[in-house]
Amino acid sequence: MPLILGTNSIKDTGYDVANSLRFDDGSSDSLQRTPSSSGNRRTWTFSTWFKRGNIGSSQWILDAYGGSSDEFHIYISSGNAIGIYTIGGGFGSNLSISTSNLVRDCGAWYHLVVRCDTTQGTASNRLRIYLNGVEASYGTYNNFTENGEGQVNEASTIHYLGRRNAGDYFDGYFAETVLVDGSSLAPTSFGEFDEDTGIWKPIDVSELTFGTNGFYLDFEDSSALGNDAAGSNNFSVNNLTAIDQTVDTCTNNFCTMNPLYPDGTITFSEGNLKLTQGSSWRSAGGTMAVSTGKWFWEVSNVGNYAYIGFADIQLFNEGCSIRESFTTGAATTGRAHSVLNSDGRHYQVTSGGAQSSEYPSGATFPTFTNSIISIALNLDDNNFIFYKDGTAMNPSGTPISITAGTYIPAVSIYGNNVSYNFGSPPYSESGGNSDGNGYGNFSMAVPSGYYALNTKNLAEYG
Repeated sequence: MPLILGTNSIKDTGYDVANSLRFDDGSSDSLQRTPSSSGNRRTWTFSTWFKRGNIGSSQWILDAYGGSSDEFHIYISSGNAIGIYTIGGGFGSNLSISTSNLVRDCGAWYHLVVRCDTTQGTASNRLRIYLNGVEASYGTYNNFTENGEGQVNEASTIHYLGRRNAGDYFDGYFAETVLVDGSSLAPTSFGEFDEDTGIWKPIDVSELTFGTNGFYLDFEDSSALGNDAAGSNNFSVNNLTAIDQTVDTCTNNFCTMNPLYPDGTITFSEGNLKLTQGSSWRSAGGTMAVSTGKWFWEVSNVGNYAYIGFADIQLFNEGCSIRESFTTGAATTGRAHSVLNSDGRHYQVTSGGAQSSEYPSGATFPTFTNSIISIALNLDDNNFIFYKDGTAMNPSGTPISITAGTYIPAVSIYGNNVSYNFGSPPYSESGGNSDGNGYGNFSMAVPSGYYALNTKNLAEYG
């Protein structure tokens, strides 16, 4: 299961991206624009940062649609490769390119550059794909026709972001989405390798020359999410609202829940921040693991049964599910702690699989439904406090001690749905409370010294 640890983070990124836009395939979210006049159909560059919500299905990033026999696609295949496919157009025949590189980590931000220049005499230079600053390896590569004119930048051609005309909606996040009309640009026009960590990171693109149909979508205006920050080539919005603007970006990656965790069927939505399960117990864990520092997140609970808490990643190493730990105590050496909404009791799993339904002995926790549960996890002193709607659930507000370990947010649910807020909630939150570094929008005031689970905080405290 992919984990983002503090050592893989950059505290000072130099250039910071403020916002991204969250797409949910179940809600048919997309952006679209139809140019009124043609730009350069031979030479252009498309760039975007993206973070996936789910994998295993075909999802479209860009579709230039001029009709059922006139279409250009940039997409992610069901096998998690980046693909290019044309139908008709000026390239002479249907052509396809696909990468050997796969994008299947739902906890990571990727940078994609597609660079087109059909005026090139060398066929392999006419269309090139880059991931995180490096040209991709190709599993399939059909040469584009020299001086061929495709559908991108063509007048009266619908340009979709986040879908194809026939469907195949993208699920996840986009940030810093750019089309440069008239220039074939290297990835270094959009990003650079951090000199200390070697991590590929974005740079300021606002001074680029975008051309006739070029655009720069920074998603910073929640009232106009398709606004072109570089000019007037704005996109119309389909099913996206202000709540879909997020602070989870390619310069500050926030924790989400992980759909790659193999514990049965849960429906993940809203950027992997909402989890729904029907008629059986199923579990999920987060994408970020911590062993030091003080961390804070919230869970909005609706419906029947939910064990809400955190678990040691040793559970995963042993192939033991969080569900077994929270509900039966079946773990061998892994550790997990949760509070169950239907009886309010604290459940723990310690070495050897021992489970206690009331811990400390005789402690009484309130039951909860339709409440905000907050978790303050202190891995400097190895203890935690649960809160219900801003009030400590722990008896007398006293922290409960835990064994040192490496923990992830975790949940087991039955006939229920829960929504996670790691600082960028998938629901309307009026609390307006941030951590000491100014990150997040939480319901309750973040306890002093506790921080949201994101890569900037991990780089400093993790």
